[in-house]
Amino acid sequence: MSTSTSVAKTPFYAQLSLAKTYYALTKPGIIYGNLLTATAGFLLASAHGVQFGLLLATLAGTALVIAAGCVTNNFTDRELDKKMKRTSERALVLKTISATSALIYAGVLGIAGLTILALLTNWLVVLIGLIGFIDYVVFYALAKRTSEHGTLVGSISGATPILAGYVAASGRLDVGAWLVFLILAAWQMPHFYSIAMYRRDEYKAAGVPVLSVVKGMQVAKNQTLLYIVVFTVAASLLTVYGYTGYLYLTVVLALGVYWLAKGLKTYSTNPAKWGRQMFLFSLVVLLVTCVMLSVGSRLP
Repeated sequence: MSTSTSVAKTPFYAQLSLAKTYYALTKPGIIYGNLLTATAGFLLASAHGVQFGLLLATLAGTALVIAAGCVTNNFTDRELDKKMKRTSERALVLKTISATSALIYAGVLGIAGLTILALLTNWLVVLIGLIGFIDYVVFYALAKRTSEHGTLVGSISGATPILAGYVAASGRLDVGAWLVFLILAAWQMPHFYSIAMYRRDEYKAAGVPVLSVVKGMQVAKNQTLLYIVVFTVAASLLTVYGYTGYLYLTVVLALGVYWLAKGLKTYSTNPAKWGRQMFLFSLVVLLVTCVMLSVGSRLP
């Protein structure tokens, strides 16, 4: 027997592999992306000084609640995941982890996250966390199976982390809070419509009624461009209402206009290719927007 085979079967490496599997079940990429937006919301609302302890508590609690939602989503989507190439090797599909274990894991993560938020932030943040969790694991899970509007329903949960970050720092739901929520909800629409375009065949095979499957690629393209406009207007309103300076406004306007121009310039490209290009640039938009939100109130 080779040395590598012997090592792979030792208890330590078996436990390490299982730990990695449980970690992957939480969809870390989603968690990190949402923590980026939560940080941006927190820093925007912290114009008069950052409470780093509160920020860490907000991020820890939020991360655990999101992880609970993602594990639960793995449970509810396990039959759909079997039909899609990119999800066919998830732990619950391969039964590396049992459905019961996954639900217990989700419960522990969710309770831990909400407890941290309740003890160390404020009850508005707890409420926002619950709304985001319920929207993701119940309403979005139902909508994605029955309607092309599932993306819109899911945008609510996707926009709650930035709202939670803002409210953790400010302690209130003011105009700024609703604007950051709108910005992230609007950003998600072209982001996920783009994914649904370049992965249209996978969604169709799985029977998921995304917009590109139900209404066609042309409609999906037009809706993507429309929501880019909505995002750009929403992001600009923070300056209109005095939450950010004109440097922030200049950057987000240029970003939104470039995103829209990019989509229009390549509009006649193969829809799947167009969708992938728009998706990749949406990630740049998110990163730059979060950076500008974090410093926008401190710049001229």
